[in-house]
Amino acid sequence: MTAEHGTTFCEGMYSKLIDSDSPCGDLNSPDVRERHVVHVSPAKGNSRQPYKLATACLTGLCLVLLLVLVVMSSQRRSVSEVTSSLSQNSSASAQTQRQTLLVNVTNLTEQIKRLEKEKRQLEMERNALQERVKVQEATCSPALETTVPPPATPLPSSPSGCPADWLRFADSCYYISTTTLDWKSSQKFCVRRGGHLAIIHTAEEQTFIWNKLVRGHWNAYWFGITDEKLEGTWHWVDGTELVDNFWEEGEPNNHIDEDCGYIVKTQVRSRVPTKSWYDAPCEMPCLFVCEMEKPPAGA
Repeated sequence: MTAEHGTTFCEGMYSKLIDSDSPCGDLNSPDVRERHVVHVSPAKGNSRQPYKLATACLTGLCLVLLLVLVVMSSQRRSVSEVTSSLSQNSSASAQTQRQTLLVNVTNLTEQIKRLEKEKRQLEMERNALQERVKVQEATCSPALETTVPPPATPLPSSPSGCPADWLRFADSCYYISTTTLDWKSSQKFCVRRGGHLAIIHTAEEQTFIWNKLVRGHWNAYWFGITDEKLEGTWHWVDGTELVDNFWEEGEPNNHIDEDCGYIVKTQVRSRVPTKSWYDAPCEMPCLFVCEMEKPPAGA
């Protein structure tokens, strides 16, 4: 500011306050200049603009950072939720698979048990059918006679001391039939001929009779043993109880109500006489073996 402007300002604003002796009359005086220098501040509008801009930038930056933090937090929470959901889904899936496997194992176990039961039943039916086949085969055993012969008449004795058509062994005579009858009819036939169905006590006697039998697919011959009165307790036709026996392995089994005994001779050469007895239904028609004790001398 110039001295001229200061003089005008002094004269206009302070003319009434300054007397004639005032040094203001000399405005160029250094003291007056020093006391009346007006300090002009810069304009307020221009000085605050940079601060407003900086504040706006900082505010915007803060908002951007806040937005970034919110987005990151949201993403982190989403990732966590997804991870947790996947973990739960994985756990639930594994649990479901375990339960499914357990159910499958249980079902398979039940199926195996059911199949094993069916297998046992089928095996029993098969065995029954095999026995029936044996019965039918025995029923169809070849025989020269197909009807019950007439009542026996006395027959001439052979040099062995036995009637004709009878075989001698030790103190007995044996007749091997060519007629198929049931067990009781066979016994009656033997009685009419003066004997009874064969009673076999020794291996030698059993071997002798077996060797005289005819081989066939399944040739079966009744002999004098039964457990018809008491199942499992075998008696001879003379009432004595069985002691020694010559049953086949697994016999007697009473598979289909089998109460009478017969001897079997087949084409199988490996069979042995002392393991040839079977039990069978007494009503089945079979060949048979009669026995008669040696008649008195001269008979």
